[in-house]
Amino acid sequence: MTDYLASVRVHDPHPEDHLTSSAMLQDVVIGLSDGLTVPFALAAGLSGAVASSGLVITAGLAEIVAGSIAMGLGGYLAGRTEVEHYAAELAREHREVVEVPDRERAEVDELLAEMGLSDSIRRQAVSELTADPEQWVRFMMKYELGLEEPDPRQAPKSAFTISAAYAVGGLIPLSAYFFTATPTQGLVWSAAITLVCLLVFGFFKSRLTGQPAVAGAIKMAVVGALAAAAAFGVARFVSR
Repeated sequence: MTDYLASVRVHDPHPEDHLTSSAMLQDVVIGLSDGLTVPFALAAGLSGAVASSGLVITAGLAEIVAGSIAMGLGGYLAGRTEVEHYAAELAREHREVVEVPDRERAEVDELLAEMGLSDSIRRQAVSELTADPEQWVRFMMKYELGLEEPDPRQAPKSAFTISAAYAVGGLIPLSAYFFTATPTQGLVWSAAITLVCLLVFGFFKSRLTGQPAVAGAIKMAVVGALAAAAAFGVARFVSR
């Protein structure tokens, strides 16, 4: 019985590191994905409408600054929302174990039954789990609601990581325009550089997430190419 209760306790320091690294990886993926595609599409669109590489660079830098701020703010708000949602659900569970303990005990019993415990073991487990209100609430948060306690420091970390990844990704396609005389030449080099980066990024992202690596690389490159082609076509059509 003691071994079983130990297995369902939420306070295990090992998963916290694992979740933190996963969150950082997710933030990098979000920032780089948009950073490689959105500024690339913008630069491609402007290349079809203007004759100056300087205008493409100016507009591209402005978009990268605005985009990185917006993406970082979105990451921060998402992190804060997760923290606030967990806090609200935690307070609700604390109220319920005080106000309707019989119903909450029945829910614990149902959860343990779904895990395959026999009636006698369930009765003992329910008794021990519900003897400590904190342990009881943690059990309900994890196994009834499927919620892990978020790190309150993750929101600013996510904001910085997403923002920085977006800026780095955005500078890659824009860099070609610094070294070419015309937007057309810049677009050719930008497309080549960005597509290679998209293939490499898609490959490693798929490897890290357990997806087919080659298919992920091709999918990432196709999405970026389609976005740039659409922007270029629209800009060329409007300019005419």
